[in-house]
Amino acid sequence: MDHLLRVLSQNGVVGYFEVEPTDKEGAFDRSLQHHLVEVLLLRMVFMSEGKQSRLSPAEKADVWSRWKAGESLHEIGRAYGKPHNCIRCVLLPRGGIAPAARQRSRIALTLAEREDISRGMASGSSIRTIASGLGRAASTVSREVTRHGGRAAYRAHDADNQAWGSGLRPKRCLLASNRKLRKMVASKLVLDWSPEQISGWLKTQYPDDESMRVSHETIYRSLFIQARGVLKQELMEHLRSKRRMRRSLHATVSGQSRGQIVDAVSIRERPAEVEDRAVPGHWEGDLLSGAKNSYIATLVERHSRFAMLVKVPGKDTEAVVQALSRHVRKLPATLRRSLTWDRGLEMARHKEFTVATKVKVYFCDPQSPWQRGTNENTNLLLRQYFPRGTNLAPISQAQLDQVALRLNQRPRKTLGFQTPAARLQASVASTV
Repeated sequence: MDHLLRVLSQNGVVGYFEVEPTDKEGAFDRSLQHHLVEVLLLRMVFMSEGKQSRLSPAEKADVWSRWKAGESLHEIGRAYGKPHNCIRCVLLPRGGIAPAARQRSRIALTLAEREDISRGMASGSSIRTIASGLGRAASTVSREVTRHGGRAAYRAHDADNQAWGSGLRPKRCLLASNRKLRKMVASKLVLDWSPEQISGWLKTQYPDDESMRVSHETIYRSLFIQARGVLKQELMEHLRSKRRMRRSLHATVSGQSRGQIVDAVSIRERPAEVEDRAVPGHWEGDLLSGAKNSYIATLVERHSRFAMLVKVPGKDTEAVVQALSRHVRKLPATLRRSLTWDRGLEMARHKEFTVATKVKVYFCDPQSPWQRGTNENTNLLLRQYFPRGTNLAPISQAQLDQVALRLNQRPRKTLGFQTPAARLQASVASTV
């Protein structure tokens, strides 16, 4: 690593990020270190390719438009005949967040007006005469001429370019100007709360204090656009997605095909109380897959979004049904009403599960994951702790319980920013 940094330094790529050492002397955060090297290497690639690989301002604007439309780095690169790393160098410094389009103020002088001023200066007209012809105050024209060289040196195009350049005064980020709010947001990010959860929680926690309000988009921008220097780069590791650039909403992910179950009871036969989520005790379930054919069974209660994670030794139906039965039997009877599963063959012995737990099992339609939307969302949340490619086999049940505890103590927007644990506790208490 030290050798690589020396090479980067020799190529003039230094000072791009400030990397803080960890508690271990001489060590650095590995994920942050990896990102640092990635950015620096990309800058070296970009510089080494010379002017031929550089994009004009108009091309960069089109790159941002294509990125927002959902095109990949490779697709955009092919459109310009550039390597995808060249495109990445444009997007990465802003974390994939497009810069806001600049617009002139409605009261600012236009180029046409400046050309009239320039012609008036050349013809010897007075400031008041020129201002009267433009419908502007004489003081406005006077300041314009004085600011850009006086009567003898005033040039319309030069003045317009200077005004456009000097007008770039970005508004200071809210988190940069409010230290208390910034520290509060950072403390919740460390607990793996999402920016939206933080924003919603602040509204409920400080209902009468407008200074303790911040939108989730502001938090995201402060994390992804590190040039702001507001929130530390390390806090990005607590986001559910580990991407260094935000993706467009137009980007899509293909679904998966599912197997079939003998004697499966269709989801269409579920009682109405399951649909409206009014009664606790109805669950959704699925397997979360990892590397080397490792799996975790996930169960989510529809009323409260309370999650349970179950360690399973494999995907075969006998192992899954036995593991689920052991955990579900620990629940009180009021929380054992139904289970909705997908078409995976791991629940082929669903009748044995029903006999052991008194829980009726319903199955989704083939290739219809949205019919278990609560469970699908929870599985996405779990990818923050178990990224794709993680071997789940060494993870103990105790570790799974700790992750479930974190999820169940997060405030949820859909629950009015209550936590799943609090909602479930209140529901059980009301049925006793």
